[in-house]
Amino acid sequence: MGTTNYLKLLLIPQILFSLSYLTTSQQPATTPITTTSVLDTDGRALQIGLKYTILPNQNGTSTTGGGGGLVLAAKNRPCPLYVMQENFESSSNGLPTRFIPVDNKQQVINLSTDLNIVFFAATICVQSTAWKVSGMDEITGRRYVMSGGMTGRPGLETISNWFRIEMYGNNGSYKIVFCPGVCSNCKVVCGNVGVFNENGKRW
Repeated sequence: MGTTNYLKLLLIPQILFSLSYLTTSQQPATTPITTTSVLDTDGRALQIGLKYTILPNQNGTSTTGGGGGLVLAAKNRPCPLYVMQENFESSSNGLPTRFIPVDNKQQVINLSTDLNIVFFAATICVQSTAWKVSGMDEITGRRYVMSGGMTGRPGLETISNWFRIEMYGNNGSYKIVFCPGVCSNCKVVCGNVGVFNENGKRW
């Protein structure tokens, strides 16, 4: 077993997150780092195919508290599942996560590039654990991040499945945004992936 690595991520409103590399007996390969690489807190570029865990960075400012890791949870019915943050830091480290870039020739994850985010987990729902942005909820008027997305196949039919990691500030922090560029003819409303409280849960 190796050491655990972290990457600071920010989910608006003002919640800093880290990505910890889930170590195995195999150490991540040494890959040249560029100015566009997304780095963990050990200064290593995020590797394609490795598993990471998104965790809150409790040193950041927060309007809703730090919270724990990200998991999948049922909302109004057993399926589909939605991305939820554990209420408390001690609750869970969250689910292992993989990042898959639109360019399958990339060796590392780069800033501002389209990518799929996929939980490495088994569920009772017959659907993928890739993230996607839902349509507008008729009751809350919000759009949620949920499972059931498709990996790869960039274009109109998969437009809701693509996310980006962007730099936030000058302290090595990052944020996740929804602003896909995989469909040149599509009109997309861009925005930060955020966390909000609803009925005692952090969606």
